[in-house]
Amino acid sequence: MFESKKVRTHWDCKKEQWLFSVIDVVEILTDSTIPKRYWSDLKKKLQAVGSEAYEKIVRLKMEAPDGRFRETDVADTQTLLRIIQSIPSPKAEPFKQWLAKTGYERIQEISDPGQSIERARGNWQKSCHRREFLTAI
Repeated sequence: MFESKKVRTHWDCKKEQWLFSVIDVVEILTDSTIPKRYWSDLKKKLQAVGSEAYEKIVRLKMEAPDGRFRETDVADTQTLLRIIQSIPSPKAEPFKQWLAKTGYERIQEISDPGQSIERARGNWQKSCHRREFLTAI
């Protein structure tokens, strides 16, 4: 769920990864009345510039709003984030900012591995406090 709208997902047991409906994400981030057309145009642009994201899109039958199963384009998390970077929309901006922040942090960790350890320790401590809090409830 994103902004009370459902994004169809599928767990690929063989690859152990989630796949997401690209059309659903495009619809949410663009408010397009015809998200299929928006995605079709964006897909052509990605193909024209030789985007790796275009190459990684797969088709999968997913349940449509009418209850029938139809093939739709799906993407794994990494590919979906690349597609989101290509969407010029204010709603996509928080995702883009998060990606930039995460990329910056990762570059810092490569140059100073100690930062990676400290970040992991901080995240672990936060998760421990959350678990202790939830257990106490």
